[in-house]
Amino acid sequence: MKRNEKPTPLFPTYAELLEYDEKNFPQLSEFLASKPAWMKQHWDWAKEFLLYIGRNKSSNTYVRFRNDIEKFLLWVFKVDEKPIDELRKADILRYIDFCVAPPETWISTRLNDRFIYHDGLFKSNSNWMPFRLTMPKYDNEKEPDLKKYRPSMQTLESSLVSLSSFYRHLIDEEICFGNPIPLAKRDCKHLIKDSQVKSINRLTEEQWRYLLDTTMEIAEEDALFERNLFVIAIMKTLFLRLSELSERDNWVPLMSHFWIDEDNDWWFKAYGKGKKIRDISVPPDFLPFLSRYREWRGLSPLPRKGEQNILVEKIRGRGGLTSRQISRLVQDVFDKAYAKMRSERGAEAARSLKEATTHYLRHTGASMEVERNRPLKDLSEDLGHSSSATTDTVYVQVERKRRAKSGRDRSVG
Repeated sequence: MKRNEKPTPLFPTYAELLEYDEKNFPQLSEFLASKPAWMKQHWDWAKEFLLYIGRNKSSNTYVRFRNDIEKFLLWVFKVDEKPIDELRKADILRYIDFCVAPPETWISTRLNDRFIYHDGLFKSNSNWMPFRLTMPKYDNEKEPDLKKYRPSMQTLESSLVSLSSFYRHLIDEEICFGNPIPLAKRDCKHLIKDSQVKSINRLTEEQWRYLLDTTMEIAEEDALFERNLFVIAIMKTLFLRLSELSERDNWVPLMSHFWIDEDNDWWFKAYGKGKKIRDISVPPDFLPFLSRYREWRGLSPLPRKGEQNILVEKIRGRGGLTSRQISRLVQDVFDKAYAKMRSERGAEAARSLKEATTHYLRHTGASMEVERNRPLKDLSEDLGHSSSATTDTVYVQVERKRRAKSGRDRSVG
């Protein structure tokens, strides 16, 4: 058992794995060559599975599956040292225990690349770790306590979904003859059935108003922030995921993805989860933000059919922005709005702006639609949910609010 041995990255990006040549990954090749032959075979099984995921799923799905399969194989290679086709429910439960409390040598507080390209070779990055302790924003703690790392139940469940898919692939290939994941999930002590009051990550109406007003004020002073303003407005109003606004290998959001129908209603064409394109209704209240942004870019106020201008383009260079670049634009105005609201309304009132990520904008917009009693079926289609039941589960807060109100008059005496 080599629990405290430092891990090594096993799988690069999908594009790099597609062109994989062991000569170009010297440290990874050396690591696999130093192990028993069955471990290299396991790596090959995982490689074929991940290539299948990369071909048939989104880039985000590849990354999630890659992360989960990689952790599992590292545990098998460095800790358990038992072939995966011999693992049973008890073994998987031990793996989950490991994920709940991994050794500190397996945890980092930074997001590091797995491999560093240098002199034509992909060298393993010694700073990369399979587990990451996310530090709170504005946390000035110099020496983070890695013992505080604990994955959420959602993270554990997501990992088990990935592993179960991997095992099903191995069964289809007649490599394994059983899938121990469902039994382990049923008996896992770390997965608790959750019937607690649901709360989603969103901004309040006041926090959203501070964010919008602050960004508009900054844009009046510095025209570069017109792009930030457009991004937060479209993500909140059209409920866009970060990936739906960014440039991807097989999709670039264009201005022509805005279109108008015969009734003069505007729509936006988004490429979302499951490789599905959906049309999102665009309210008239959003059009001034679209026109403002386009005029800043020297374009006509509203898009024209067939227009090939990129929706959110780089200031320097060609092409659209990546998810990471858009996230930075949003984070910049989150920080500024938080500072303004904290100084005027206090830290507690501004708290969600301090914690917020880009996904808060989608949740905020959808929640506000629920609160104005928009039909769930219509909202569900704009959100890209597979059914209105999903929308109901995630966003409906009406019953919770009614329940809280009816409980306020309880007394102790």
